[in-house]
Amino acid sequence: MPLDLVEFGKKLRRYREQLQLSVAEVLSGTGIADHRLEAFERGEITPTGDEVLILADFFRCDYRFFVSNEKLAAFEQTDTLYRRYGDEFSRADRRRVQELLFLCECEHFLLLELHRPVEAFRFTPSGNYFKGHAEQAASSLRQHFHYAATAVPSDVYSDFRRIGFHVFRRRLDNSNISGLTIRHPSVGACLLVNYSEDVYRQRFTAAHEAAHGILDSGEDVVVSFTTRDRNSLIEVRANTFASRYLLPRELVTNIPVTKWSRYEVTRWANKLKVSTTALAIALKEAGIVNDATAKYLAEVRVPAEAKTDPELENLTGRSAERKVELLQRGLTSFYVNLCFEAHSSGVITAQRAAEMMLVDDFELTEIADLFNVRLLVE
Repeated sequence: MPLDLVEFGKKLRRYREQLQLSVAEVLSGTGIADHRLEAFERGEITPTGDEVLILADFFRCDYRFFVSNEKLAAFEQTDTLYRRYGDEFSRADRRRVQELLFLCECEHFLLLELHRPVEAFRFTPSGNYFKGHAEQAASSLRQHFHYAATAVPSDVYSDFRRIGFHVFRRRLDNSNISGLTIRHPSVGACLLVNYSEDVYRQRFTAAHEAAHGILDSGEDVVVSFTTRDRNSLIEVRANTFASRYLLPRELVTNIPVTKWSRYEVTRWANKLKVSTTALAIALKEAGIVNDATAKYLAEVRVPAEAKTDPELENLTGRSAERKVELLQRGLTSFYVNLCFEAHSSGVITAQRAAEMMLVDDFELTEIADLFNVRLLVE
């Protein structure tokens, strides 16, 4: 089937506009002459196969997206994202969102190639009470994972990956965005957690975005802000889900504290790996403390040095620092290990592993050393 030049040109131009790039900047990033890029966008000339591959790599998408009519990329979803919230995303953050989707597509491919099963989880809400939906969904998911009523989920990122969600953390310039959920047409729910947030807040945001993935199947895009939309029903529902998943009522009511103080709320927030604000709200909703006490308790903070991150536990020194740098760029230990497993199994080359990790050959070798992996000679 011949390439539809007009459609190819439209896709190319819309991608460029989504990322707020000039033709000169695309030229700089691809080496393709500006007169050819302009002719592509006008649908006047046919790109070579190499040019299609170069452009796909530059825009971080499947090359087949440019040459077919199949919905292989979250193109319409990112269009919706920037129509609704364009002013909230800097050019750098738009590139980070595009890279998030690329990582999700690669992760989906690797999971299929390595025959990693995804646990089926479906939840159908009943009634029209949004907070009720959230409570039911949180309870249902905890039961799915066989959590005891008072158990604390230790690694929520792993939990949500088990049910097929692609969860990545990435530092965004806009600290008012806590996270976002994009429903990719071919790989499913893609969740981004803003790494600029506090470690425990990131856990809550991951659960909040998972709620959107579970309960808001009709929404292609949901952006969660730290200081707005607090009265939105879907945001209230997502917050309720996150609270009930991390702090179920039975757990909260069984905490052995008779008189809540700032010392106790700090100690227990750290044990439960939540913010003091989340714990104070859970205590208030359980009828254990009143509004004034909850507000008083929420004002204290767990010291940063006391907090633990499931992907950084048992790491010290430069190894911990390096993994933090990778997490800020979206490279979770889960994803990096998937890439190296696929490489060692012969599924992908070292060069392809580097592309999937958004790094060059030199940094790939450095990351392999960090993860104690030996790259195959090719």
